[in-house]
Amino acid sequence: MPGLLRGVARTAVIAGTATAVSNRVSRRQANRWAAQDQPAYEAQSYEQQAYEQQAPAYQAPAPADMDAKLEQLRQLGELKSQGVLSEEEFFAQKQRILGS
Repeated sequence: MPGLLRGVARTAVIAGTATAVSNRVSRRQANRWAAQDQPAYEAQSYEQQAYEQQAPAYQAPAPADMDAKLEQLRQLGELKSQGVLSEEEFFAQKQRILGS
């Protein structure tokens, strides 16, 4: 029995040492990878900042301009419903109004 106990104890010590060494190697490798990734992350951050500075800010159309377009579209719809405009003419004029 003492031989069996000594064998189990030796196995536990070896397994514990192997686990400690493995964890230390993993931590060291993770630190190396983090150090390598840091410059790439910083460069990406700088690129993102440059893009945001260059990107044009979205500007909503002026409400008065939108109201004028809506009124033109209403009048265009009335002309179409009265038969003054064909479907093709209506579509072309609608594109012209919305495109401007």
